[in-house]
Amino acid sequence: MPQPLMELFPTSLRLVLEQLPAVARESLEEIRIRENRPLEISYGSRYSFVREDGTLTEQDQGAFVPSKEQCRALLERVTNHSIYAVEEELRRGYITVSGGHRIGLAGRTVLDKGAVSHLRDIAGFNVRIARAKVGFGAQVLPGLLDLKERTIRHTLIVSPPQQGKTTLIRDLARCVSSGEWHHPAARDWGSRKVGIVDERSEIAASDRGVPTFDLGPRSDVLDACPKAEGIMMMVRSLSPEVVVVDEIGRPEDADAIYEAIHAGVRVLATAHASDMSDVFARPVLSKLAADGVFGCYVFLSRSGKKVEHRIVTAEEAMRESSRRSNRSFGASPRDDPSEKQLGRWTDHPVPGTSPVAQTHVNVKARTMPTIRSPAMIAPRGVDDD
Repeated sequence: MPQPLMELFPTSLRLVLEQLPAVARESLEEIRIRENRPLEISYGSRYSFVREDGTLTEQDQGAFVPSKEQCRALLERVTNHSIYAVEEELRRGYITVSGGHRIGLAGRTVLDKGAVSHLRDIAGFNVRIARAKVGFGAQVLPGLLDLKERTIRHTLIVSPPQQGKTTLIRDLARCVSSGEWHHPAARDWGSRKVGIVDERSEIAASDRGVPTFDLGPRSDVLDACPKAEGIMMMVRSLSPEVVVVDEIGRPEDADAIYEAIHAGVRVLATAHASDMSDVFARPVLSKLAADGVFGCYVFLSRSGKKVEHRIVTAEEAMRESSRRSNRSFGASPRDDPSEKQLGRWTDHPVPGTSPVAQTHVNVKARTMPTIRSPAMIAPRGVDDD
């Protein structure tokens, strides 16, 4: 676990976490701290409760139980002893700390005119550990290229939570910004200007505006900026050739994406969903998909430490959506050994399950704007303008 993150924990909690087995420390993903309830961690495809001596158990009995005082001390450290300084983060339910690590919060919500104003009586923390995985993008990027236009296609990366979407999109941004296309037909391509709208401060993990993750030499980041507003700010003032944005899903996100693509900017985005059936069950994503905005989709699935990916075109994704209409709804647990969890679905319904009526969606043909592709490629490090 990164040392700066460890220093956020009160001494008593830190002593427990420092004794975790090496296999858990090396693949640690989440630390769940709940007041007066057992301490829990997630690593690989497993979860375990933690005893006071750092040993792991699948049973909650005998696990270390954080006290109210320890949780209060953790909150003080996470907010830098000023709840008011992170009021906006409390409204959204999480705080992103240095290094891009996101800490989800649970407690009592305070409402203002029916909307969440902030959280109080915070008694639960989910510490999600961010890690860069250089090389992840090299496995995926060749399948996303628009060889005619010499750039990346409009792409949506899809998976349930905690499957690697942010890790992948971060490394894809680095590859595009560095001109590392990993395709023989793209050897003479230059790099592209990348604009990253990092609403949750997880992609870049910026510290005072400066990214702490490697995003390549031609990336610009709007940190802690709402996605829709940030996309438009990027297009207006930073002239990106590719815009990168995490976890789209609101109507204003879609409006901004339409504006970007008609300004000649390529879009690389992620969204929470299990497959195309889930995409079409979400109104905003459904409209984007039916309008043919995304040229391809990347579906991620996970088995243990291994993350598998599949790249499909928009047309193939629509056909898959129809074939899989008999599936049961909801994502599988990460320790589910079934074929669905491993990213291999069956075309036949599982005995005993209720079939779901098929939904046929017509994809609208849309001609996407072309981007400038100069005959002479400037040397790397020289702006294409």
